[in-house]
Amino acid sequence: MNILGKRYFFFAISALLIVPGFIIMAVWGLPLSIDFKGGTLMDVSFASGTPPANADVYSMLKDLGIDDVQVQSSGSAGLSIRFSISDPAVQEKVLGTGDSSMLVKEIETRFNDKVTVNSFTNVGPTIGSEVASRAALAVAVAAFVVILYITWAFRGIPHAFRYGICAIVAMIHDIAVVISISAIGGHFFGWQIDSLFLTALLTVIGFSVQDKVVVFDRIRENSNILRRLDFEKLVNHSIVQTLQRSINTQLMTVEFMLLAIALFGGVTLREFALILLIGLFMGTYSSIFIAAPILVIWEKKEWKTWFGRKDADVTAG
Repeated sequence: MNILGKRYFFFAISALLIVPGFIIMAVWGLPLSIDFKGGTLMDVSFASGTPPANADVYSMLKDLGIDDVQVQSSGSAGLSIRFSISDPAVQEKVLGTGDSSMLVKEIETRFNDKVTVNSFTNVGPTIGSEVASRAALAVAVAAFVVILYITWAFRGIPHAFRYGICAIVAMIHDIAVVISISAIGGHFFGWQIDSLFLTALLTVIGFSVQDKVVVFDRIRENSNILRRLDFEKLVNHSIVQTLQRSINTQLMTVEFMLLAIALFGGVTLREFALILLIGLFMGTYSSIFIAAPILVIWEKKEWKTWFGRKDADVTAG
């Protein structure tokens, strides 16, 4: 199985996943939730003891022109509704003078049930720019430590530092795919970037680095055993050896479970499960089809032939 022989095809697949999302993000921006932008939090209960489905309340608020809606169950007879209203005209229409009376009337009319407002507060963003910047700094420091650790662990083979750098480059690839898919989902399906998204993204980062280390460790072992084998063939042989383990581990222990949560876990967990599903799959994908091929390209210095310079040198000679 010649996986590395098709490495530029796999790079093209990654580009098709990343570029459209980043174009959408550049034009329309990321779909940030009220965790980042702030908004209104309202906790209500229903006299019948049976609140309407979260999805029905979500659709009703969207029909009223309310943005960034999040609806979660709150007790057996209540709902916790979070939203923001960017249009002042809509805010005056829906909330009246600043309380929830008009919105409550809309809910009562739509679902034919008496509503009691347990709390109604305006909330600021729970994830500010300072927290986001510190999280980015923490990931950068962790990436640097990973490079140092892999360089030390692989010190017995030539160019050990390359393995750490390739692992981080592939990790950045996984992050880019997740953000791109989220931007596409936000534009076409109403997904939002919230605190659960950050949780999923950090989980993806952890799994991503782990998968790369597993593949690279097999390359390290084979480097000591198959010393006379061409480096590309050695890496390809190592990938094939770990391929079954990587696929079985991800499918059997993680992906099927996340797929079940995405299908049957309800509206509030669906986006979280889908982001994890995509991110963890890409972690395995990039370990095989991105990280190891980049290592081979670096070893063979293939960038010297990307623009035909090798042919030009041969002709000149």
